[in-house]
Amino acid sequence: MSGGGELPTTENLAGGWTTIRRVVPYLWPEGQGWVKRRVVAAMLMLLLSKVIAVGTPFLYKAAVDTLAAEDGSAAWLLAIGAVGLTVAYGGARLMNIGFQQLRDVIFARVGQRALRMLALRTFEHIHKLSMRYHITRKTGGLSRIVERGVKGVEFLLRFLLFSIGPLVLELLFIALILWAVFDVWYLVVVVGTIAVYIWFTFKVTEWRVKIRKQMNDQDTDANQKAIDSLLNFETVKYFGAESREARRYDKAMEGYEVAALKTAYSLAFLNFGQAFLITGGLVAVMVMAAIGVENGDLTVGDFVMVNAYMIQITMPLNFLGTVYREIRQALVDMGEMFGLLEQPAEVTDKPDAPDLEVKGAEIRFENIHFGYHDDRPILNGLDLTVPAGGSLAIVGPSGAGKSTIGRLLFRFYDVNNGALKIDGQDVRDVTQQSLHDAIGVVPQDTVLFNDTVGYNIAYGRDDATHGDVIEAAKAAKIHDFIESLPEGYDTQVGERGLKLSGGEKQRVGIARTLLKNESTSKRGAIAFLG
Repeated sequence: MSGGGELPTTENLAGGWTTIRRVVPYLWPEGQGWVKRRVVAAMLMLLLSKVIAVGTPFLYKAAVDTLAAEDGSAAWLLAIGAVGLTVAYGGARLMNIGFQQLRDVIFARVGQRALRMLALRTFEHIHKLSMRYHITRKTGGLSRIVERGVKGVEFLLRFLLFSIGPLVLELLFIALILWAVFDVWYLVVVVGTIAVYIWFTFKVTEWRVKIRKQMNDQDTDANQKAIDSLLNFETVKYFGAESREARRYDKAMEGYEVAALKTAYSLAFLNFGQAFLITGGLVAVMVMAAIGVENGDLTVGDFVMVNAYMIQITMPLNFLGTVYREIRQALVDMGEMFGLLEQPAEVTDKPDAPDLEVKGAEIRFENIHFGYHDDRPILNGLDLTVPAGGSLAIVGPSGAGKSTIGRLLFRFYDVNNGALKIDGQDVRDVTQQSLHDAIGVVPQDTVLFNDTVGYNIAYGRDDATHGDVIEAAKAAKIHDFIESLPEGYDTQVGERGLKLSGGEKQRVGIARTLLKNESTSKRGAIAFLG
């Protein structure tokens, strides 16, 4: 990496605009008139605030010129005029801030709606992705991508619309005023200063974006190691590996520390360079104005007005580097999230697929061939029939395919060859939702939500009452144990159910499966125990 970095490439810019175009429909949705009206109203408030902002220095100039008047006989009249102009100046500044706040109030609902919809869409899509995708992804890294992506959308909505756009508009207005009211050389100096400032800011910021990406990668890695270690807290304790996990985490944080220091040092360089350039432009323009006052071409008010405009330019420009860097980072984070949204689901329903109709619940595996990888087949020509109302136990060594059969029954994967049928219906021809509704499972490793015992049992049926939960717990022979707990069914089970023993977790799993069976009893159900 070169010390000066590089300017945005065509590929980067194209990717950034692609990401922005994906966000636009959330700001201008079809059939949502109230959203469009709020966006238009917010833009009008923005325009009004900028018109007032660029006009305010004229009131400042008039007040100074009034006070500097040499006609002493009418001093009190001049003072009244200066006071009035000063009050008008204060009112204009207040109106500028008021319109900006009103803009934010109007747009807030639009932004939060877009944020919520995009977060929901991402969450739903993640749950639709295949088992193969989830077992190859790291949960901590995945959650970090979604978290940063959603925050990136929020930042982009606020700053792209209300920082970069307004900045360009304000600079254009001020440039036109300097050209019309003063001299073309003022415009040349200001435009030249801004051009060099923007070039320097973008060049250094692009370099810093690469460093920030390294820092984010290290942050994701450290976060993943922390979550992985905490999720396997019991295993860590079994093997006395606390210090080993601490070393792994510290190693990841060491990489983050190095990248974070580079980020801090490069920020200091950026800030000083920006201050040097903008101060140079400010001094040049003020010297020109001072010479104009000495020559009698300008008034003291003109000198003050030029200074006000330069300060007005300086404030948003000082923020430009931060805004640009954050927008670039937001686009990177959003790009990762949209890449996640573009990840295709391996297992999908056929168009207009019907629901599964369970009559007798006969299960038939017909010449099933399957492997997680092409070079590692698991099932080779499996033929198996479980008659309606029957039961079957499958035993065998580890890796023989017992769990795979259960996953194929749920259609977490599609078979490579052959067919898996329930009551003569190929599971690939029915909806996954109806298939999952018809099957109850008690896995060997029962994982519970970090919620109450009652919640985990009730998870078997969405509309279950407390009475239904108690009946299911009694059937699973765990009701008496739950009642013996101080908080009963409101007892928190902890992360992954770690507060319960393995047998207690199994019985909670049995209870919620029995509860689910009640919801499917009218059309038959398939019970599956892992």
